[in-house]
Amino acid sequence: MTKLYLVRHGETMDNAAQIMQGQTPGRLNDVGIQQAEEVARKMANDHIDVFVSSDLYRSMQTCAIIARPHLEAGMHLKGTADASAFLTEDDILQRIETTPLIRERDWGDFTGKFIPSLPKDPKDWPDNVETLERMKSRAQNFLTWLKVAYPDKTILAVGHGIINKAIQSVYYKRPMNQIEKMANAEVRVLIL
Repeated sequence: MTKLYLVRHGETMDNAAQIMQGQTPGRLNDVGIQQAEEVARKMANDHIDVFVSSDLYRSMQTCAIIARPHLEAGMHLKGTADASAFLTEDDILQRIETTPLIRERDWGDFTGKFIPSLPKDPKDWPDNVETLERMKSRAQNFLTWLKVAYPDKTILAVGHGIINKAIQSVYYKRPMNQIEKMANAEVRVLIL
């Protein structure tokens, strides 16, 4: 059985400012860093075999914060580091598997815009916004990849709000509008 801890990245500067980030890298703000650190504390004793992240920086940054205690504990257990050793963010990022499959939705011309000013009706959206069908295809490909690449492993994957919703939609075989929105740094568990 493959166990997936599905995590949404911590709050970013653009989240707080209500700016549509889309597939821009993004960076955690102080709240987002604290959120990721809280997940790291809560999950410090959970066994995790593999850390996976979207290839967008805000997710990689969240994943690195969560992975740090696991990776540093592993170094100490194997006797490869003394008690004062620690990993840099770059060291940790090299140990995280990244994938574009769980990037945020491509919001096309909406990227960088103030969210409250955008039209709510998809009929009024630009043609270059990624479709839900395309996102659900990426979600299915992601779940298939995990099952093939990491059978019987425990995986922590950090993605984004809407792609995480698409992953759950595919997993539960339910429409996306029936999947509850994930808060920043929220963790959900899926058994694949």
